[in-house]
Amino acid sequence: MALPTATYEAIANTIKSSRILSAFVAPIARWNANAAGYRQLGLRYDDITMEETPIVQEALSRLPRDVLAERNYRHRRAFQLSLTHSILPKDQWTKPEEDKPYLRPMVALVESEFAEKAKYDNLVVKQ
Repeated sequence: MALPTATYEAIANTIKSSRILSAFVAPIARWNANAAGYRQLGLRYDDITMEETPIVQEALSRLPRDVLAERNYRHRRAFQLSLTHSILPKDQWTKPEEDKPYLRPMVALVESEFAEKAKYDNLVVKQ
């Protein structure tokens, strides 16, 4: 069973505000991101988001053309690397400071819009 998003945000804020917890969790988080392997292919975390949901598809359609073109280029390059069973040279890996969210804020906005629409789109006509 998945926890609500607010719970994850509360946990993240607690960890960030505590120096002890942050010192313990930050190296584990960095190791996990490196072990995932997407940075070695030049991808960002938002590039590996599942695109099959209507919310993500709507968020992708709202991205600026240049951001979407960069995303498509990263996907094609990663696919080519996957076909050749290779990774990028270390100087071309995605650096942690470059791995900033570009899709997650848009997904959050679309989720809130869909939730608002569902809340107010429940008119039942009785005859």
